[in-house]
Parts: sequence; C-alpha cells; structure tokens
Amino acid sequence: MEPDLPLFVLPMVLFPGEVQELRVFEPRYRQMLDTCVLDERPFGLVNSDPFNPVNGWDGPRTHGCEAIITHHETRGMNHFITVRGGRRFRVDRVIEPALPPFSDPSMTDFVNEDGAMADVEQLVDHVGPDHEHHRLYISAEVTYLPQDATPLNEAQQALLRDTVSEVLSQVGAGMNIQEAVLTGWVNDFCEEHLDGTAQSVYHVASLLLNTTEARQQVLAADSVAEAMEELHLHVNPVGFEEE
Repeated sequence: MEPDLPLFVLPMVLFPGEVQELRVFEPRYRQMLDTCVLDERPFGLVNSDPFNPVNGWDGPRTHGCEAIITHHETRGMNHFITVRGGRRFRVDRVIEPALPPFSDPSMTDFVNEDGAMADVEQLVDHVGPDHEHHRLYISAEVTYLPQDATPLNEAQQALLRDTVSEVLSQVGAGMNIQEAVLTGWVNDFCEEHLDGTAQSVYHVASLLLNTTEARQQVLAADSVAEAMEELHLHVNPVGFEEE
C-alpha cells in the first residue's frame, strides 16, 4: 500500500502532462513541500471544495492529479516550484490536518498585528505530543486511476482536431490573421499536441478550458469518451467557455 499522499488543495485543476508554476507561502504547505523535496516524492494537487471542510479548511474534491516537482527555488519565506502533472487519482479517505486555519479562535495567538503567521516549528509545537500526527496539511489515501493507453479512434481524433481548428480559427480571425498563416498555425498546433492518444484530450483541455469547473469535469471523467464529451460540452463554437 502506498503512503498517504500530501494534498495541495486550492481552486485550480492540474492535468496529466500539464506544467504549472506555484508560489508556496502558507506554513502548512511549506511543511508539505519540505517533506516532498526531502523524500523526493510528489504531492497531489486537488481542486478545493468549500462545502466539505476538513478541520475548518476547504476540503478536496474527489479527483485530483499527481504533481511532480521539476524545479524548486526558495526566496525568503516563499517557495517557487514548477510541477508537471502525473497520474490522476481518486480520493478515498481524507486525513485532516493537525490544526485548524488561523481564522479559528483557537489560533489567534499565532497571527501578529501585521497579519504575519507563526512559523512551522511553532505550529508543530502547538500540536503537542499526543496528537496522532503533526502534519499541518491535508493528506489522503488515494487510488491512482489507470493510465488509458487506448488510442483514440478515427472519429475521436477528427472531433478533437475539429474542435481545436474551430477555436483557433475563430481566435485567428479576430486577430485578422491571414488564412494561409492561420492554417499553418492550426496544423502546427495539431502536430505538436494531438498524438492520437488519450493524453491529447488533456493537452487540449489544458489549453482551451479556462473555468475550474470545466477542467474538473474533464479530469474526473471515467473514460476517454466521457472526457471528450465534457471537453466538447465546455468549448463553444467561438472558443470561449459557456456560462
């Protein structure tokens, strides 16, 4: 059985293969990052669910994506990291953090008048020796979802290419790009990002979907066909999200 996965819970979605840059400054995530860097392990990036709090914090949605750290830099109290999306996973059991948010009445002594938060060591000391763990961040038991290696069929590949072509054509037309240049632009994009595999769906979704909920629905899809349906649903003919 794999160890509990540390979770970075925030209102965003990471797709497999997608690269994102993050700034880490909260004590709970600085502690999490120290653990991940020291043990050379990934964490899970999960969209937040404010309707299901965990010890006062926004809880995680049911599906997330493994975040593999490819670059880490420290500047003062801030950590700047680059991550690449790995495996999708389902959250099976949430493990709550040892302490509630600083907004909780029990935590008022750990925020000074300037709004500065206590450091990790002070917070860990506050947890006390009798608590079952000293993690300040949410973690979870997860099940990694199978990587779908099934190639897209011809109809799926055509639909994906048509979706990309339609969106980029509309954008290009709005920028008064010449048709010949626009055609080359579309062909280059498809050549780079559409390789006939399920990964293509995530590539396109990461580039065309701007709303967090739309991205979440694609990430949580049970099959490539369902992910394609969600992608098509959330991209309208002019390439913007439907309200």
